[in-house]
Amino acid sequence: MVYSTALLFGGGLPVLTEEEMIGNYFFHPTSPRSRSAARRGSVESCEDAEKHSPCKWLAVSNLDLEHEEQLLLQDVTRRIERCLTEAKASALHCTALLLPRHMIQRVGQDLMHLCTGEPCGLRGASIRVSVELKDGARAAGSVRPDPGVTPTFELSVIFRADKDGGWPPFKNMFDASKVLKLRAEYRLVKRKLYSSASPVVQDFY
Repeated sequence: MVYSTALLFGGGLPVLTEEEMIGNYFFHPTSPRSRSAARRGSVESCEDAEKHSPCKWLAVSNLDLEHEEQLLLQDVTRRIERCLTEAKASALHCTALLLPRHMIQRVGQDLMHLCTGEPCGLRGASIRVSVELKDGARAAGSVRPDPGVTPTFELSVIFRADKDGGWPPFKNMFDASKVLKLRAEYRLVKRKLYSSASPVVQDFY
């Protein structure tokens, strides 16, 4: 398991290593399935149509919407990382916080999946971030993807601390008791705010 060093210092500035430049989340979370769907809409459905077919405009609109969702997801993942960074001193009481490479991106993808079928998608969510330690869960912050949208559901992201402590090389740099390492697995909980439906709980490894 490769761990990033993005959350080492109180200011939250990324530490660049040869392994990864963590904190630079300009990724494009478009799955192969969604890419193939876009091709079907713009090529197969319109291949026999006239030059000014309305389906071409529809395909462009879908691509624009997908791009907006990607930008929103990038913003949400950055803000989740910021929650962890700001919680180091206040809630987690650590100097260095280590997490597996690409973990925040994976969390973002799974959050997006849980938003499928919601009227406003990810924009209609209220996201709570916490870290599960030996003595219980600690709140690390919250994220509102779009403050202009009234949330209709709540998503809880629960990270889990590694019981074995931090990564040995960083224990040499910092007080060993102040190094916290997150495990690769985490839990997501989805609760409808205006419904009596039971929460949806999913564990990821």
